[in-house]
Amino acid sequence: MTDKIQATVSTRANVYFDGKCVSHGIELPDGTKKSVGVILPSTLKFNTGAPEVMELVEGECRVRLAGSEGWASYAGGQSFSVPANSSFDIEVTKTLHYVCHFG
Repeated sequence: MTDKIQATVSTRANVYFDGKCVSHGIELPDGTKKSVGVILPSTLKFNTGAPEVMELVEGECRVRLAGSEGWASYAGGQSFSVPANSSFDIEVTKTLHYVCHFG
């Protein structure tokens, strides 16, 4: 991941779960869509439309994908994938900075 990109950024924040998750949408010149955000310590459930890859920049969490019994631990520098039309539970233990890659 690079810290510098050419993109269109949505200046209006997406605020979810009473402010526990805040993100901004990004569209690259080739039409690729991403979001960049922060999740504060909490346990949340997200639903997906498109497939997603959550690239963790900093922080710590546990994730349980839909249909799975177990939790997997992740930290900054790691990523996890979520299928389209699915969901995942996330327990953030240390404020999580992320980039979500759609599609």
